[in-house]
Amino acid sequence: MNPRTSIDVRHSTCPHDCPSACALEVEVIDRSTIGRVRGSKRQTYTAGVVCAKVARYAERIHHPDRLTYPMRRSGPKGSGQFVRISWDEALDEIAARFTAAEAEFGAEAVWPYYYAGTMGLVMRDGINRLANAKKYSRFYSTICSNIAWSGYAAGTGKVAGVDPREMAKSDLVVIWGTNPVSTQVNVMTHAARARKERGARIAAVDIYDNDTMKQADIRIILRPGTDGAFACGVMHVLFREGYADRAYLERYTDCPAELEAHLAMRTPEWASDICGVPVEEIEAFARAVGETKRSFFRLGYGFTRSRNGAAQMHAALCIPAVTGAWQYEGGGAFFNNGAIFGFDKTLIEGLDTLDPTTRVLDQSKIGRILTGDTEALGGGSPVKAMLIQNTNPMTVAPEQALVRAGFSRDDLFVAVHEQFMTETAQMADLVLPATMFLEHDDLYYGGGHQHISVGARLVDPPGECRSNHEVLQGLATRLGVHHPAFDMTPREVIDATLKRSGRGTIEQLEADLWRDLQPEFRTAHFLDGFAHADGKFHFRADWSNVKVPRQLKFGPWQQMPSLPDHWAVTEQSDDEHPFRLATSPARSFLNTTFNETPSSRQREGVPTVLIHPADAAVIEVQEGDMVTLGNKRGETTLTARLDGGLRRGVLIAESVFPNSAHTGGIGINVLTSADSVAPHGGAAFHDNKVWIKKALPAPAKRD
Repeated sequence: MNPRTSIDVRHSTCPHDCPSACALEVEVIDRSTIGRVRGSKRQTYTAGVVCAKVARYAERIHHPDRLTYPMRRSGPKGSGQFVRISWDEALDEIAARFTAAEAEFGAEAVWPYYYAGTMGLVMRDGINRLANAKKYSRFYSTICSNIAWSGYAAGTGKVAGVDPREMAKSDLVVIWGTNPVSTQVNVMTHAARARKERGARIAAVDIYDNDTMKQADIRIILRPGTDGAFACGVMHVLFREGYADRAYLERYTDCPAELEAHLAMRTPEWASDICGVPVEEIEAFARAVGETKRSFFRLGYGFTRSRNGAAQMHAALCIPAVTGAWQYEGGGAFFNNGAIFGFDKTLIEGLDTLDPTTRVLDQSKIGRILTGDTEALGGGSPVKAMLIQNTNPMTVAPEQALVRAGFSRDDLFVAVHEQFMTETAQMADLVLPATMFLEHDDLYYGGGHQHISVGARLVDPPGECRSNHEVLQGLATRLGVHHPAFDMTPREVIDATLKRSGRGTIEQLEADLWRDLQPEFRTAHFLDGFAHADGKFHFRADWSNVKVPRQLKFGPWQQMPSLPDHWAVTEQSDDEHPFRLATSPARSFLNTTFNETPSSRQREGVPTVLIHPADAAVIEVQEGDMVTLGNKRGETTLTARLDGGLRRGVLIAESVFPNSAHTGGIGINVLTSADSVAPHGGAAFHDNKVWIKKALPAPAKRD
């Protein structure tokens, strides 16, 4: 008998923090075991392809190091010493500590903290229901997308765009500010189809010769934070050489004559001095775009990692408006489809209990908040108690020296609900075992495409693992919180949310497997007008009134250039810090998810930093040497890799490795800043000035 004949292939959706939200086919062997995971060919965006990380998901869900029962810390913070306790003991203690903090310092002394370890709406965002109902400090998510969202919406009026599947119908696919070979493989599926079927070219614009760049026909390598200068130089050529579509500009854009006059001095020579791209490459790129009506700009999250990222995103987005590429199938631009889904999240987040006067704390500033920074705390009470789900701030948050100091406080109570003993869990007072996505029900949408889906529970969780929803239900009961969603199952919450949102029932969506919500062609291409009140694409950005989910203002937004330009607010290198560092994503990790899987760890090896060979020669560093990087925020040690595929003065450390993987136990985010980025906040992970030197050898051990 063939042992595989009884395997049941079930449908699901990848929950991880990636725009692709891939449609999956999962081999379910029995109620507790899965086999292979493949991309579903039945969903037209995933098109049968998933990344290698998820294809190997069995090694993660069945990993021997998974947390399977609640634990209480029995030694000093960070010692890794825990003892097993029951769920009732754990939930009782959390409720008691939250109640005590509230009694002494007020409800805002409790800060539920989470992020995108799962993108499922029920399991990711349900923690806000507890925060809203109890008037705990609210959570402002800034670590990922705010910056790029603002720049894109400043031009189009909303975060939506051309059907990303139209890349396959393009004649020039411009992949800018993203490395999809490593981070969203489906982009390459459709771009490669255009190349194969149409003879299309692929252009990559980035700051180093990454895996996507290696597959491109046109390669543009910039200095970090100079995309705006490059975009202006390109648009100068488009106007100068007659590639601007003046009829389109007159009908669909706000101030084309003003833009053209503004760009007259932004020559390729001016741009080259700033971005490092030779003049002839700027002009050749401009001509490629100008001569190709079906040019598709796939813009990425790299823009959201720089202090001037919103202005840079807006500048890049202006190019297809100058050429009129939006008019054509396979032309225009896409970043994210967040504006098309329209979910009513009242039940999930308890929005009917939200008090808008409750303090909002910035996710990226967790280090400053936990160390008592008055400004970061909004002048209010200290944070005395936390519940953390779906994130690992001890590794991923900026300003790690402050983060570590904050979590080391003896007067801070922390409960971490996790799948593995992460570096944040190691600092916790209580650790709770969490389910994975195949072990609970949830609702998903794909920001990188246009589908919604239900991911059903396919297998039973190991040991005593509980879902986020179950933990919140248990705490709500003990804290005396009343909200209808706390009395519902995840399936009931999903069903009610779909009905409230006009999306039918959970049974109907499950029957569809994945529902395609792509707007029709004219809407997606803004041919009946862009989403601003005047119906125009805005070259002149109104940064005071960008249509994004939260309108909180951060950073020097009043100083932002209204027309596309190079905005020189990045952390500039100087005599003491002669290098610019970017912490770009590693291919086999997803933030710190998959850090624990053997195949990912084997592929990534040890933390490394890419250095241009000419720079390495100056500082007398050779391939494989240990080097220390530092700035005012701290120091970390990595292995040097010499690579000519980046500009002089630039360093690339593909991340995020655990702190413990670095010599000395201090990870890369000790160097990154939590400074607020204009106009709506964000963390500039790729925007750091540093020094670099050969590491001192470790002291010899004494007998």
